Amino acid sequence: MAKKRANGEGNIRKRKDGRWEGRYTAGHDPDTGKAIYKNVLAKTQKECKEKLAAALEQAGKVDASKTGQFTVGQWVETWFENYAKPSIRETTASYYKNYIDKHIVPNIGKIKLNKLTTLDIQKFYNNAKTKGRVKRYEGMKDLSLSAKTIRGLHAMLRQCLDQAVQERLIPYNPAAGCKLPPKEKTEMRTLPAEKISSYLAAAQEHGVLPMFYLELTTGIRRGELVALLWDDLDLENRTLNISKSAGRINGEVKVTQPKTANSVRTIFLPEETVALLVQEHTKHPGNPIMFPSPVTGRLYGPDCIGRLHKTLLKKAGITEKIPFHGLRHPNVKPKTKFLFNWAQAYDIISPNTTIL
Repeated sequence: MAKKRANGEGNIRKRKDGRWEGRYTAGHDPDTGKAIYKNVLAKTQKECKEKLAAALEQAGKVDASKTGQFTVGQWVETWFENYAKPSIRETTASYYKNYIDKHIVPNIGKIKLNKLTTLDIQKFYNNAKTKGRVKRYEGMKDLSLSAKTIRGLHAMLRQCLDQAVQERLIPYNPAAGCKLPPKEKTEMRTLPAEKISSYLAAAQEHGVLPMFYLELTTGIRRGELVALLWDDLDLENRTLNISKSAGRINGEVKVTQPKTANSVRTIFLPEETVALLVQEHTKHPGNPIMFPSPVTGRLYGPDCIGRLHKTLLKKAGITEKIPFHGLRHPNVKPKTKFLFNWAQAYDIISPNTTIL
């Protein structure tokens, strides 16, 4: 006697015409209760299995949407594709997808949406705080997630469940009553004024002085820095147009819109900065990228710039752990806007630097 297949199961066979066919139960007729059968076709067995798996996953979502019986995993993916993804930046979508795939689905994804409680979510957050990080390599000891990551995860999940309330899939948002770890207060670590000369000397020795001098004189974000094109520079007016940013999405460096609408701006450059940029352009006049990677000739990844910054700190003998973001505010005093004497900085590097 043939085994009766459960809803969502499928089977694969090779047809007489040589193609592979995968048949599956796509759901049930809401009036008769009878199963609805569908199929996928492919040239190879492997391709057929992949198509069948994708069809089964989609069928589960569709069936759930008809009955309203979503699991948390099904709903959060439905919400992401239909409500969140179309209205957020690609980099934000990448963060959300990571939250969903690496944290929400593996931990609370199988719980029925209408059975999800505040306690379920609170336990999830508590566990993530101590051992929620994905183990990327053998021997990785620190598996705790930062308070910032948990708060970001919560912000996304709360939006998702708010939408479920709007859809009347659940009566209230169970994430609303959760207790979150406090915001981590970190003191801004900036590049001390007395160490700028050694830092610039290290950048000059490493062949990246124009890039880091530009950073120190403008304070632009590193994603904006690596996305710059030569056409963004107006030599006559000594201005730089900031209109895009670059980030690593699924392992690939992509150019996106800036962080906010106010991030699109035009900034005035010191004469010395412009001269250094002209000098940089003579090294690769045919490349439209202002600071191309010497290895690939394409855009640097923002993470590569962060590693390069650490190299310069070490080369300059600077032992303080200053993040790249600290270059945006050199010589900052607490609660005071900085005004750095860049003529002095120019004097520091000019004896050893030829500026056009």
